Amino acid sequence: MMKDNLLDDLLNAWEDTYKKGQLTFWIFLSLKDGSKCVEDIKEFVEKMSDGTMSCEEQSLYRNLRKFQNLDIVSYECIKVSKGPDRKYYHLTEIGTELFRRFTERNILLFTKEHIVELLKF
Repeated sequence: MMKDNLLDDLLNAWEDTYKKGQLTFWIFLSLKDGSKCVEDIKEFVEKMSDGTMSCEEQSLYRNLRKFQNLDIVSYECIKVSKGPDRKYYHLTEIGTELFRRFTERNILLFTKEHIVELLKF
């Protein structure tokens, strides 16, 4: 029992650290799928990660502003039937290329056969 508790604590700590570093990846992945408003990005991340990732809208807005200042993300305002115009975000050309390079260097390596074999238990 004590070993299980220790393992759970260690796993939770590792996942917390891992998730903080993954938010940018998930935002970019959601935008690669098409333009989205913040609510759609949040829903995409939670659904596509099978609920293992969640994000607060405030964190998304903060990150999107930072990405916009770096010219990796842009948006267009779309009129909606109720309330103010809604911002729909998308990757810029630079953002798309950045995401492609990051994915090639850091994500696709997990599809290499020898690594896939190591990941089997």
